Amino acid sequence: MTAQLIDGNALSQQLRTEVAARAAALKAQGTTAGLAVILVGDNPASQVYVRNKVKACNDAGLHSVLEKYDASLTEAELLARVEALNNDPSIHGILVQLPLPKHIDDHKVIEAISPLKDVDGFHVASAGALMVGEVGFKACTPYGCMKMLESIGMKDLRGKHAVVIGRSNIVGKPMAMMLLAANATVTVTHSGTADLAHHTRQADIVVAAVGKRNVLTADMLKPGAVVIDVGMNRNDEGKLCGDVDFDGCKEVAGYITPVPGGVGPMTITMLLVNTMEAAERAAGV
Repeated sequence: MTAQLIDGNALSQQLRTEVAARAAALKAQGTTAGLAVILVGDNPASQVYVRNKVKACNDAGLHSVLEKYDASLTEAELLARVEALNNDPSIHGILVQLPLPKHIDDHKVIEAISPLKDVDGFHVASAGALMVGEVGFKACTPYGCMKMLESIGMKDLRGKHAVVIGRSNIVGKPMAMMLLAANATVTVTHSGTADLAHHTRQADIVVAAVGKRNVLTADMLKPGAVVIDVGMNRNDEGKLCGDVDFDGCKEVAGYITPVPGGVGPMTITMLLVNTMEAAERAAGV
């Protein structure tokens, strides 16, 4: 068996085309969806991420504002800037790129963002809304993973067993909640889990999101399982790879996401979807 690839680039392009159509329709009514991105410091990876996010916004017809600050920016100054953006009616989404310099409290900054503009889905109010099934913004990476499952006909996961490897607030926990909402039976595994393979061998869906190479290998999979690889690592040759042993797992899995070209493009796409949603809500659409 050779798994079918879930092409994140192709699905992402399809969804971005839909966002562009929604943006054009909203603009025709007098509102241009706007995203503000704040970058503090000169982290090379963050600079790449931010550049890609701003480009994706512009390509989809959204208004984007990129604010760059030196690493010496104080926490108080950053909080003041967030508050100003909260009160700016032309901005519908606010994204503060993480990680921030060590002298700034990430949590305090995220909580300062209005829940109405929390398009990253990291605010406690967004997490709470996801937990209880109310309207809020979903964290972009797991939201993208759910769209990938939908693209292969797995929207209602009733009767399916999903195993999430990882319990981060950004991916693992919200991923589990979204899978539950889609009627899956969910097991969350992590560094404290004994015999990880015991759990993954029972899974119809495995989401690997721990940032560790080869955390999932072929012998740990049930034949035909769907594998979603959220990881972003480098192999011994310095090439980008995920958390999953791709070459081995693709011979056992039914579907698998590649790295690169899998979950990565979907994360930015769902940021655009959330920003569009925020703008439509603000406009009463």
